[in-house]
Amino acid sequence: MPAFSSENWRLMFVNAMVLGTVGSIDCSLTCLIAEGLTGQENRSNKELIGQGIANLMTGLFGGIAGSGATTPTVVNIQAGARTALSGLTRAFVLLIIVLWAAPLTTGIPLAVLAGIVLNVGINIIDWDFLRRVHKISWKAAGIVYGVILLTVFVDLMVAVGVGVFIANILTIDRLSRFQPNAVKAITGTDDEIDLNLEEKEILESANGRVLLFHLSGPMIFGLAKVIAREHRAISSYDVLIVDLSKVPMVGVTSSLSLENVIQEAINAGRAVIIAGAASNVKERLAQLEIAGLIPPECWIDDRATALRRGLAIVRSSGQHSERSTV
Repeated sequence: MPAFSSENWRLMFVNAMVLGTVGSIDCSLTCLIAEGLTGQENRSNKELIGQGIANLMTGLFGGIAGSGATTPTVVNIQAGARTALSGLTRAFVLLIIVLWAAPLTTGIPLAVLAGIVLNVGINIIDWDFLRRVHKISWKAAGIVYGVILLTVFVDLMVAVGVGVFIANILTIDRLSRFQPNAVKAITGTDDEIDLNLEEKEILESANGRVLLFHLSGPMIFGLAKVIAREHRAISSYDVLIVDLSKVPMVGVTSSLSLENVIQEAINAGRAVIIAGAASNVKERLAQLEIAGLIPPECWIDDRATALRRGLAIVRSSGQHSERSTV
């Protein structure tokens, strides 16, 4: 059994995280390549759990951590393998060579083995994609070529980390540029929002006193500024209806921006109604203590009912104002 000491915990933890991450990436890559070669879907979680258990047991007996090996997998598939039995067969053959048949393999030149590995590695590369990647965009080409160079000249961990980080930043930027149209604040009919006849009539009857704040799509942090800008564009209203019926998820930053919109409306003495919030969206707002700003009766399942409720509030406040004037 391995010996543990307090001085080695940090070194052990860091190395374990590095080996675990690299092993998981390598295993996932092998699964992806195997899927492309065989046309069969694999269970990546099962592969990773099996690899983790194997590495844990290997470490307890002084072995070296490993992962799904792309090169032997490709060789097996090219030889006709289609089931997990091929991997077990390969492991059994290697066991025989290590324990008993090593003298029989000493005559194989290393140059031959290196040539086999080099040939398999060249066949793994998706040359067709590399020839076309620059046609997609210079950003995509930069990520692909950058990850390749970092993998070869630095290491896999750095390459994957840099590639994932840059790809995520570009994806968020693209979503932020395309999604501003998903945030609309209207007091009348709008052709960009799919309103039925009843909803259009309610908004027209409200004479601009009901503000429909329509959101659609995932609310990532890049839309927080858009939410604030759209709300400030209209300042004269009595009832704010936040339509979340088309929102599958809300990020933390967008949630806080939405909280500012709701808080400003409440501070101005305006009624706030939430329409069509999904359970996960409502849970996120509750976690950030935003849901507590709005009474339970102002959480309404559909937009039409929320609009009718808002119109009723406008009319009741108008009648109250008339009586006060008299």
